[in-house]
Amino acid sequence: MAFKKTAATLAVTASLLSQAATAHAGELNLLTWEGYAPDASVKPFEAASGCKVTATYVGSNDDFAAKLAAGGGVYDIITPSLDTVSMMQLAGFTQPIDVAKVKDYDGIYPEFAKAEALVAKGRIWAVPMVWGSVSIIYRPDKVPAPDSIGVLFDPKYKGRISLWDDKSAIYWTARYLGYSNIFDLSDKQLDTIKAKLIEQKSLTRKYWTSAGELTELIANGEVYVSNAWTGLTSKEVNALKKGFSVAEVTPKERAEGWMDSMMLVTGSPNTECAYKFMSFMQSPAGQCGIAQSTGYFPVNPKAVGTCMDETTRQERKVGNIDFVKSLVMWQQPKRLDKYIEVWNAVKSAP
Repeated sequence: MAFKKTAATLAVTASLLSQAATAHAGELNLLTWEGYAPDASVKPFEAASGCKVTATYVGSNDDFAAKLAAGGGVYDIITPSLDTVSMMQLAGFTQPIDVAKVKDYDGIYPEFAKAEALVAKGRIWAVPMVWGSVSIIYRPDKVPAPDSIGVLFDPKYKGRISLWDDKSAIYWTARYLGYSNIFDLSDKQLDTIKAKLIEQKSLTRKYWTSAGELTELIANGEVYVSNAWTGLTSKEVNALKKGFSVAEVTPKERAEGWMDSMMLVTGSPNTECAYKFMSFMQSPAGQCGIAQSTGYFPVNPKAVGTCMDETTRQERKVGNIDFVKSLVMWQQPKRLDKYIEVWNAVKSAP
């Protein structure tokens, strides 16, 4: 796997630098996910734009609303997932995007740029940034290759199972129980899921809140199997060379799909830097930078043609829309408050 530094990449950076020569120094405050603001991308952006970046990290999509409600003026850009974008817009936390100010916006997959959650009231509310899937991660030396979500409910691995601390645990359990309406579950179905998750809780070592935390749990031998954001944790654990490796697998119940987008916080005083950042993230440096730091997939296939080799493009599903269609893509639950209530009840259960 290789990311190539090409003349095209350097030209993009040079272009940004020339723009920055006349730009006023500014700042940009991101509320984002771990791995989305690596020095390898942030430093070139800062040098090119004159905008100083400060990043605060979330561990769950539910964190965005909580942090914005506590003081939205602190942040300029947030990067929620597809199932959270509508809530941010409806709550008034974010403002419409002028896509004419986002360079190379037309290179984004139409399937993402025109996603229903991103378009409302005839306006665009988010700019796609990166996408991926959620699969099962496991230690092959401890767990035979699983083919089902059922491994996360198997008493055989009691105390060695982890699960993401997020309402999506409901989606996973719903699929395991055979429910197809996972974003519009009835009260009866949610009661069944809650009971199943409370039962599963006794098997769980810890609910993880970040890829770094899950990496540590696996690397320390505390966890053998978990759900995980495909690519990031396995990349980090295997890089540690702990004497064992980890692998990932798509369960027979299908993997979930997600896409994270950049949203402009209402009242941001730093919109100039915000639009520069959105443009940078559609450039080869931005798209290949986040793909390299996370193991996730680029949303702008045109951008990565000059900085990814063919093997990497295949691994990162560049142009592979059929893979997108194979996933259970996240949607905002019809009764979001009820889902959050159920998940909180599971976590507070003895």
